[in-house]
Amino acid sequence: MELSMLALGLGFLADLLLGDPHWLYHPIRLVGHLISGLEGLLRRWFPKTEKGELTAGVCLLILVAGITASAAEGLLFLAGRLHPYARFLMETVMCYQLLATRSLKDETMKVYQALKAGDLAGARQAVSMVVGRDTAVLDEAGVTRAAVETVAENTSDGILAPLLFLAIGGAPFGYFYKAVNTMDSMVGYKNDRYLYFGRAAAKFDDVLNYIPARLSAVLMVCAGGLLGMDAGNAFRIYVRDRYNHSSPNSAHTEAVAAGALHIQLAGNAYYFGKLYEKPSIGDPDRPVEYEDIRRANRLLYGTAILGLLLFLAVKGVILWAV
Repeated sequence: MELSMLALGLGFLADLLLGDPHWLYHPIRLVGHLISGLEGLLRRWFPKTEKGELTAGVCLLILVAGITASAAEGLLFLAGRLHPYARFLMETVMCYQLLATRSLKDETMKVYQALKAGDLAGARQAVSMVVGRDTAVLDEAGVTRAAVETVAENTSDGILAPLLFLAIGGAPFGYFYKAVNTMDSMVGYKNDRYLYFGRAAAKFDDVLNYIPARLSAVLMVCAGGLLGMDAGNAFRIYVRDRYNHSSPNSAHTEAVAAGALHIQLAGNAYYFGKLYEKPSIGDPDRPVEYEDIRRANRLLYGTAILGLLLFLAVKGVILWAV
């Protein structure tokens, strides 16, 4: 357990220092290929009916999550057969690859730099790389809100949730979570193609993120206070607006960020050319400005560090107790 704790801490530090180099092949891309390949097979094997697609989606969930977690455990086992420190090194690398604190900051700061330079077209292009909505029609405030929202939402499912699962069960648990989260991002849409096929992945992702989303919100309120932001307003908006989203989890950290920054997020947005009416989150106490992207990333880092310290402290207490 001591080496597992150290692997998690070093993996976290490696992520902060190195981010996600574009030249390095990311293992989650293999998970994406597995999802795509199995989708094609399962759609051929099961009838194109509501029940058939629901069953195929359950099979996809079981197969992808099981194969991914088993592969992670298998690699650690083989490394351990070579030497205990080889397993430790392998787990450190796996922890590093599952976390996205630095890359989330880097990608959204590209939006910030473009807006600061007055390059709205470049900002739209940069934010289109990290959000799913249509960005071509967004003004400067819309681009900024999109960037802040993705930082806030991904603080939970991109950093705190993987950290929690890594702390609980090491790399296999972390990859299990990431496989489900990747399936949700690929097939968890409520459109004609995935309404039934992707339902199992989407619902199970909601289950896995239920505790991390709420824990992330609490940690973000604390981080906001430590960083000199308005923790009181962050908590007030969180309590009021945490369910202003179609997802049971996504609005929790967005509500905290909106309250801490005294801005309004969310609202109507276009996806694939269609307008979706969505409730707003937070109060428009002041106009949104591109500096809010930098402030949101400070919240991201503060929350991530608090989360790591909390999880390591809990594991340390468990280790001491046993």
